[in-house]
Amino acid sequence: MIHLLKTKIGRLRILAILEGISLLTLVFLAVPLKYWLGNPALVKIMGPVHGTLFLLFLFNTLSVGIEQQWKFREITWKVILACFIPFGTFYIDNKILRRL
Repeated sequence: MIHLLKTKIGRLRILAILEGISLLTLVFLAVPLKYWLGNPALVKIMGPVHGTLFLLFLFNTLSVGIEQQWKFREITWKVILACFIPFGTFYIDNKILRRL
């Protein structure tokens, strides 16, 4: 995992995994706890964490896309779209980012 920190694509892959985990935690754990059990504590923690990771992922995707001269219609939009879909960042990491 340490070798991923050496490149921008590696750091983007790490952000993709972290953003994906935060989204899954928010959607499948924190929100049900809030609405089914009336306990909003985890949403109050995970909401800002996920929001920060989401923005970092978006900005880093655009930065890497520009630096690597990705064609927007071929790669960049798919990577950006992935962060809106549960499990999407894991799929994109496996199908696109790992190969770069």
